Amino acid sequence: MRHSPFTAVYDACVLYPAPLRDFLMWLGLSGRFRARWSAQIHSEWKRNLLKNRPDLTIEQVERTCALMDQAIPDALVSGHEPLVEGLTLPDADDRHVLASPIRCNASVVVTFNEKDFPAETLAGFGIEAQHPDVFADNLFDLDQAAVVAAAQRQRRQLKNPPVDTDLYLDILMRQGLVQTAKSLSAFRAIL
Repeated sequence: MRHSPFTAVYDACVLYPAPLRDFLMWLGLSGRFRARWSAQIHSEWKRNLLKNRPDLTIEQVERTCALMDQAIPDALVSGHEPLVEGLTLPDADDRHVLASPIRCNASVVVTFNEKDFPAETLAGFGIEAQHPDVFADNLFDLDQAAVVAAAQRQRRQLKNPPVDTDLYLDILMRQGLVQTAKSLSAFRAIL
């Protein structure tokens, strides 16, 4: 696997929906960047998922969390907690998210909530908030093969029931990955 110093922190909102979380994990395993998150980010997506999905058990969600940490062993950011109090964001509850990329020298926070991470605030730390579609599309521009391979791996894992290419691309679009799905559609024969 290739390794890159480029680092991105995943916000809880992009880890909450399983199809997007899985795609981001496959991207993280590409070696084109270092995917990171914190225990607090884990807690946030797990808490919200359990609240909104009573069909899931805590054991199932904890298993997913453990598999994520096992798949990307250096993903957990720690030591960022002392930074939280000194940060200012529109929603004070998001300060722990910003503290994570500051601590691990990440360049990007992958989030749906870009408005909660004002560009002028993040710029002072050399960080940019990016919608997951922008993030994946930027990665596609950098290394098409890595993004196509991530999509191939994810789709191959979807076996119960199997997901054909058109449905898979539709799933990505419903996750907000409109441009990414459009770019991947050019590779539908090998997805």
